[in-house]
Amino acid sequence: MRYLLIFWLFCAGSPAFAQNGRAPVSEATEACLGCHSSLHPGIVEEWQKSRHARISPAEGMAIKGRAARISAETIPERLKKTSVGCAECHTLRPDAHADTFEHNGAAVHVVVSPGDCAVCHPVEADQYEENIMSHARKNLTDNPVFQDLEQTIIGMPDFHDGKLAYRESASETRAEACYYCHGTRLRFQGLSRRETVMGEMTFPGIAGWPNQGVGRVNLDGTRGSCAACHTRHAFAIEVARRPHTCKECHVGPDVPAYKVYSASKHGAIYSSQGQDWEFSTVPWAVGKDFNAPTCAACHISLLINTDGVTVAERTHAMKERLPWRIFGLIYAHPHPQSPDTTRIRNREGNPLPTDFDGGYASEYLIDGAEQERRTQTMQAVCLSCHSTPWVEGHWRRFEHTIRETNARVLTGTRIMSEIWNRGFAEGLDRGESPFDESVERLWSETWLFYANTIRFASAMAGGGDYGVFADGRHALSRRIQELHDWLALRKRLFPLKTPIAGPFPEPNERFGEIEAVPPYADSEEPLARFFR
Repeated sequence: MRYLLIFWLFCAGSPAFAQNGRAPVSEATEACLGCHSSLHPGIVEEWQKSRHARISPAEGMAIKGRAARISAETIPERLKKTSVGCAECHTLRPDAHADTFEHNGAAVHVVVSPGDCAVCHPVEADQYEENIMSHARKNLTDNPVFQDLEQTIIGMPDFHDGKLAYRESASETRAEACYYCHGTRLRFQGLSRRETVMGEMTFPGIAGWPNQGVGRVNLDGTRGSCAACHTRHAFAIEVARRPHTCKECHVGPDVPAYKVYSASKHGAIYSSQGQDWEFSTVPWAVGKDFNAPTCAACHISLLINTDGVTVAERTHAMKERLPWRIFGLIYAHPHPQSPDTTRIRNREGNPLPTDFDGGYASEYLIDGAEQERRTQTMQAVCLSCHSTPWVEGHWRRFEHTIRETNARVLTGTRIMSEIWNRGFAEGLDRGESPFDESVERLWSETWLFYANTIRFASAMAGGGDYGVFADGRHALSRRIQELHDWLALRKRLFPLKTPIAGPFPEPNERFGEIEAVPPYADSEEPLARFFR
């Protein structure tokens, strides 16, 4: 009786949610709000400020042209005339969700997936499926080389019988480490009862939850989480357009996009003026709504100029503006053709987009014509603020940096190859991990951290010191020198009568000539002046 009284106190005073500029609320959602407005006020208050609460799908579908935000041609009649609330999302497609359970007379599922969002936003959901992000978990878990690297980083170290080994990490560790961003696989674990302020209730158990990773495998079989960028429960385009949202996963040192952006001229303008920009308009007008790019401006958003001419079409498939994948594996390379990178095999048969000597697994990567098309799409964004010579000069420098960093990494890999060949460390050729010895860690940092940082600094037109001392060229050259000195010491201690010939080409044979400019070449002062 006590619990029934509590339930009545919570639910009887349901506020009139269909007021103050909000769309009408369905009876099912009003039943949810009656209790959850008190139980979870943060969720409800955030939702009430959302576009979902203010505008019904019917009103949204009436908006045509580039300002449209609903891409579905038709949606179920029962969803058209009320706000998109709790019931509209959490009771949609109940038969598709393994976690659907009976809750106060409704068939409710906890995890809302891209398959649910696709009822109103099918184009965006389809585009996202073409995105490497949607396959982020699969690309990590189904690649044995990546799994090897993962285990040496987050595996549990175990020192036994004089040997150090890395045992498999706990699921909780994986969920808050690599799979926080890559996404977990959700699994329904049955129903259980627990005591609540409403009395005893039944709830589903879900392994891998909570998680908002971009490649999360959902309980309806779909991949991804729209909330990774459009955070719950406002799902605001404004949040997705601000670089802080991307920072959650892209902060480095392996993918240092945010810290490089923050230190760039673009980031400086955003930091000083961004509070006055308009982040919610569709389409997004360059120069009017904002005057320096954010991550979304370069990679996702529908952009127009002040004359209303389209600069770039909206896409949730980031590949459309990415000719290069500058995240080195081991070398930067043309972007993969498929978002499922587990299909890739290099010349040695490893699931990597490049060989150890820098050659591309070209069969699985986009060709030069597609690279050029994507380059022009990205440069169209740059040209909204910069002149053609500026953009071409920036791009020429960026592609030089790709060749240069690949050549530097090749030098380090040639040294590492001799270390393996001489038996000073054990790698893939002996069926062992190429990442679990200290010298192998030195080698992997050359491409995982430092070459990546240099490329991001170049690609994002700034970041200043990130190209040099802040995890840039200084750190990369230091690591290469450490590899060299490590090998040289062991060669003196354990000389071989027959030298080992490495299989690797010279850097300029693989990547072309790397332009060399004498120090102070642009200075009118003689070089000697600087050493007086």
